[in-house]
Amino acid sequence: MATSATNDIHRKDISTKQKALTINLDPKIYGSFAEIGAGQDVAAHFFKAGAAAGTIAKTMSAYDMIFSDSIYGVQQARRYVSESRLISMLNHEYSLVMERLSAMRGETTTFFAFAATFAALNYHKTNDGHGWMGLRFQMESNGDFHDVIIHVNLLDNDNNLQQQAAGILGVNLMYACFYYKDHPTVFLESLMDDLSRDRIQIDMIRFEGPGFNKIDNRLMSLHLVTLGYTDAALFGPDGKNLQPSEVLYKKHVVVVRGRFRPLINVHLDMINTGVEKFMSEPDIDRDKVTLITELTLQALKERDADDSAEIDEKDFLDRVDILCSLGQTVLISNFHQYYKLVSYLSKITKLKLGVVLGYPNLEYIFSENHYKNLPGGILQAFATLFSRDVKLFIYPTLRDGEIWNSKKFSLPPHLIDLYEYLLVNNKIEDIENYNKNNLQVETDSVLEMVKANQAGWEDFMPVEVSAMIKMRNLFGYGTKNE
Repeated sequence: MATSATNDIHRKDISTKQKALTINLDPKIYGSFAEIGAGQDVAAHFFKAGAAAGTIAKTMSAYDMIFSDSIYGVQQARRYVSESRLISMLNHEYSLVMERLSAMRGETTTFFAFAATFAALNYHKTNDGHGWMGLRFQMESNGDFHDVIIHVNLLDNDNNLQQQAAGILGVNLMYACFYYKDHPTVFLESLMDDLSRDRIQIDMIRFEGPGFNKIDNRLMSLHLVTLGYTDAALFGPDGKNLQPSEVLYKKHVVVVRGRFRPLINVHLDMINTGVEKFMSEPDIDRDKVTLITELTLQALKERDADDSAEIDEKDFLDRVDILCSLGQTVLISNFHQYYKLVSYLSKITKLKLGVVLGYPNLEYIFSENHYKNLPGGILQAFATLFSRDVKLFIYPTLRDGEIWNSKKFSLPPHLIDLYEYLLVNNKIEDIENYNKNNLQVETDSVLEMVKANQAGWEDFMPVEVSAMIKMRNLFGYGTKNE
């Protein structure tokens, strides 16, 4: 993402205090701060920087829950650290600023309302610190408002350090909104100024408003992962960025990983039969099942590309558009190994997880060379992968005219007992109600047919997918005829 041009724009040399002072000295920027819970440090930076009267109309802190409900309303979820609470804060505070100040100074001012709601580490250190913050602001006097909203995980093992990190991030967010708004790459990179990735994770960001109409929030999700700001980012069928824990909390999660380049009938069959198999488990509450399709960073690169290879953003969006058109919720992750994916999901929900994978990925999971970096090798990885209520559902593959599944799986002698243990304990099961005709088709072969516009390629994928490929010339369709 980074280029010499963006490096010139990004002022890495200025401190948090200098950023706050720069905003304070800008005569056009004026508004209010509202902070709930642990996020009490943002406004403090602006007071301490000097010249705060030029920026701050009001600061407030509704620490008590009753006071917070009285000001911002009772939220349906009854969670005080939530996106809905943050939106209520932004709505209320921005409306007050405009109501009380627009007539007097609207012609010369770009108004803002900053809001944050955080829960830092408690005294007994039994919780995970996290929070929401956002800025609603004008880009020009008397203009429309714009929102930038982020969700943050606080990783410091100390309450004061977590509050400090939230304060720095709030200043970074405000500075980026006013001075990097036309440079989304720099915007994202600057959020981590004076911070480090072992202090905070940013796992959701959303840009809204007419001035951001050229920003694709799905690309911003991708960049959060490629920058290392988070290991995973999520968005829904409508392309709207989602915060994973708000969507997956107390849910059964079924994950289907793939390259989906493009999505063909075998992928859809794997998804449908995998979910059907998971739903038939006796300990599943069908009303609490959420399906996510996962794209890893490695899957977004060419098959033979190394880790340093660039991701083709258009190709990424092509795949995402197809998945979303089929109603899929999409997870982008840096979890090349399955045990890391399960570890991540297990921190969000305690309900049963299902992982749907093709037979070749079962071979991958049992390949010991993938765990050489772990002191405990494959046993350490499997302690995470199978440590709780997780089950693998294996979709078969066709090789040399034979169907391969978990029953035909061949292993080195020293792993056979481990594999048998997992089978007996109902950790691995075959998907049996599959369409055998789909096994004859390979994704790469279909992709080549699409590129060459070879007759009949449409038969190998859902109608919605083939129609979108033709309409938008995806995956090289039509290039051979130019």
